[in-house]
Amino acid sequence: MYRIACNVTNCSHNKNEICYANRINVSGGNANNSVETNCASFLDNAHYSDLTSNTNNPGEECKTIVCDVQSCAYNDNTLCHADSIKVSGGESHLYEETNCSTFKDK
Repeated sequence: MYRIACNVTNCSHNKNEICYANRINVSGGNANNSVETNCASFLDNAHYSDLTSNTNNPGEECKTIVCDVQSCAYNDNTLCHADSIKVSGGESHLYEETNCSTFKDK
């Protein structure tokens, strides 16, 4: 099982619903639900595909999740301790349109 499953199809880090970013940052402060969270590492493929294609090794999936969502039960000292997470947002164009579907209120 991959650490991060992502259905944001036009994110430049997403290859076949697996995140290949070096690390991701989940933001949302004191969110009350997953809709109030987002993947701050989202990069629109229309603008950043060349950059990420040149810097990422497609053989290494992302495993590091930095999280500033203080209200999430999985956040421990700004690191996500969920075994895996799901990032959703379909065909988002801004990081604010993505979210962490794994969010669990404390």
